[in-house]
Amino acid sequence: MKRYEQFADEIATLIRQGVLGPGERIPSVRQASRHHGISPSTVFQAYYLLENRGLITARARSGYFVREHARRLLGEPRVTLQPTDPAEVEVSELVFSVLDSLQDDRTVPFGSAFPSPELFPLSRLSTSMTRGLRELSPQQVVADMTTGHVDLCRQIALRYMLGGIQLPMEELVITNGAMEALNLALQCVTQPGDLVAVESPAFYASLQVLERLKLRAVEIPVHPREGIDLDVLAKRLASLPIKACWFMSHLQNPLGASLSNERKQTLYQLLKQHQVPMLEDDVYAELYFGSTPPTPVKAFDDEGLVIHCSSFSKCLAPGYRVGWVAGGRYAEAISRLKLMTTISPSIPAQAAIADYLQHGGYDRHLRKLRHALEAQQGSMLASADRYFPTQTRITRPDGGYFLWVEFPEKVDSLRLFNMALDHGVSLAPGPIFSATQQFRHCVRLSYGHPWTARSERGMETLGQLLTLF
Repeated sequence: MKRYEQFADEIATLIRQGVLGPGERIPSVRQASRHHGISPSTVFQAYYLLENRGLITARARSGYFVREHARRLLGEPRVTLQPTDPAEVEVSELVFSVLDSLQDDRTVPFGSAFPSPELFPLSRLSTSMTRGLRELSPQQVVADMTTGHVDLCRQIALRYMLGGIQLPMEELVITNGAMEALNLALQCVTQPGDLVAVESPAFYASLQVLERLKLRAVEIPVHPREGIDLDVLAKRLASLPIKACWFMSHLQNPLGASLSNERKQTLYQLLKQHQVPMLEDDVYAELYFGSTPPTPVKAFDDEGLVIHCSSFSKCLAPGYRVGWVAGGRYAEAISRLKLMTTISPSIPAQAAIADYLQHGGYDRHLRKLRHALEAQQGSMLASADRYFPTQTRITRPDGGYFLWVEFPEKVDSLRLFNMALDHGVSLAPGPIFSATQQFRHCVRLSYGHPWTARSERGMETLGQLLTLF
């Protein structure tokens, strides 16, 4: 990362933390240059970058100021969860009815599960596909089907190493996206009827997997900033025969919550004490704002209990469906189960991503992607301030591309969902994120698409519909 990018991230962090408030003047170019020991041109480059990210604005003959859209008028969600017994999961019909209605390209995509394709280097990936195929020997096409593309495994292991995790390549299993990784892992550590601890609210696809495998959900509440409630988890692990946990320790979907490193260590000690394996769903690991990458729970695992799953679908190549699992003590069982099911993801897709990771400027792309998402988040938060009821509560995650919105309790999000679709706006209603269909007055909104006048009108439309409740 260049020095001006580092300095820009330092200023952006101060804005996110509220140290530099809306409308406040940031240090002049001369002041910043003198105080930080960098050249005026470096400061100018950093300020131009912050302008492009929508965080600051220049005023003629006055300097640079924090954008007003950084206001924080709306409070933080409380996300209260009613205590429930272990539950049979029956959410698929509701989830499918919601997802089927999100296919229309004419709707404003606030309900989308993916960022805009415009944010991904698709043409550069095509070049990597061509080069990767040219360098792929006929023998590799067959040999790599069982083990995964060797260069791709090497690149993934290298990224673990850069994050401080020494991961042997033989622990990696390349999969058809993270969902296959998570499915395989869960099948390896559970039997039908077993109890699985899940977050609440949780990513709806995790609930569908439990439903398909005939597993019962033990819902653990999640705080919007601090992540999963470790006290509740400790009580549930002590009192129930939980066979596995499925958690997102960083930028949890839908809340965007991230556990601190201290809380991740505490979580791991709980797992270790009870010898319960954890599926760590870490698909948003690369979408953090700022300059400090997150540390997964996997980094604290000294007994192979954490099954770390991720993919390139949310940060690089959604349609390529290339993910992986670092299976710990369960790696061999996961690998064998994969060979009994789908055998292998596309070898050309693996070759393309391997080539891109080596030659395509992956980290440069990620910085650009994070900056775009941060600017889009600011625009959506500002719009929510303008159009939503003052009693609305909303998250402000340090990355990802989702906001969790808690409306006044009189709002029925399923009804709002249908009303909004009639007006050309999509959203994800709260009940699809709960095994017991709670959070009826909540929604998840995506800021994963470039902010346009159409986006602004979509938020205004939602605000008008909310007045009908």
